[in-house]
Amino acid sequence: MLTPEQIARVPKVLLHDHLDGGVRPETVAAIAERTGHELPVSDPAALGEWFAAAAASGSLVRYLETFEHTVGVMQTTEDLVQVARECVEDLADDGVVYAEVRWAPEQHLREGLSLTAAVDAVREGFAQGTAEAARRGRTIHARQILTAMRHQARSLEIAELAVAYRDRGVVGFDIAGAEAGYPPTRHLDAFEYLHRENAHFTIHAGEAFGLPSIWQAIQWCGTDRLGHGVRIIDDIDLTDPDDPKLGRLAAYVRDKRIPLELCPSSNVQTGAAPSIAEHPIGTLTSLGFRVTVNTDNRLMSQTSMTREMALLVDAFRYDLDDLRWFTVNAMKSAFLPFDQRLALIQDAIKPGYAI
Repeated sequence: MLTPEQIARVPKVLLHDHLDGGVRPETVAAIAERTGHELPVSDPAALGEWFAAAAASGSLVRYLETFEHTVGVMQTTEDLVQVARECVEDLADDGVVYAEVRWAPEQHLREGLSLTAAVDAVREGFAQGTAEAARRGRTIHARQILTAMRHQARSLEIAELAVAYRDRGVVGFDIAGAEAGYPPTRHLDAFEYLHRENAHFTIHAGEAFGLPSIWQAIQWCGTDRLGHGVRIIDDIDLTDPDDPKLGRLAAYVRDKRIPLELCPSSNVQTGAAPSIAEHPIGTLTSLGFRVTVNTDNRLMSQTSMTREMALLVDAFRYDLDDLRWFTVNAMKSAFLPFDQRLALIQDAIKPGYAI
């Protein structure tokens, strides 16, 4: 069995992490006190516990309501820079060597910021965090994924913003929010635009709504990756555990090597999986799907990449080779150019697992 200390030391790749879901509790409390944003509790330790408890309701809708307080303290250039800087510092301290951090610029305009000013602020915060990590002897490459909210109508505008910034730290596009009632096909114009621009995108699908959401994301919208995608397990007949039978959609996802951005702790909190031990990641990994391990929302799940990996080691007896497989899967699936992905695998990941 790997120890938590061993897991903490190995390099990690993170593809699904929300900027507004990873704010430090003390930062939320400090900015809220300065700006007058009302919180349910003001003590940072108690606030962190409140976020975790509220997110553990088993409802994706209730889970998403917690973001009103993190988004509420990310409305100025100063605050966005701080949150972005601390995000990169925290990921680097956790051994993350490459991260794609997503957030929705349209939710950060209440105090007069423009979309471009918001993206520039996060870009500056990432640069500061990267420099501070280097000062501490850690190397991290952090990139933005710009998210559009699926219940709003600004997806094309955000997609155009992602393309405009793709040579300035933005590597992709995403849609997020409640799945039920807001299918990805409502945003086809954005996805068609991204295809024409040879741009990358991922779609939150198969977390709360199931197979129809996954099917639309892939076959109608042409997503590169599935944000979560955990409900693909519903298309696998496990009546005979020794002879699982993949349905047409599950077989397509596996055959096409479509990456699954699985987030074990978050999936349990939102009811997409019954427990870590019963999480579909075990079956999907054994069947050879392109599985990646992610944090989703570090604040709400009180987690890190080290903790997510440790939970899987405990539940499935994974060893160092398995963790390396997850990490290489993630790096292969990143929205970086191929040569940069290959360089990180060869220069950072493989040597880091030679322990």
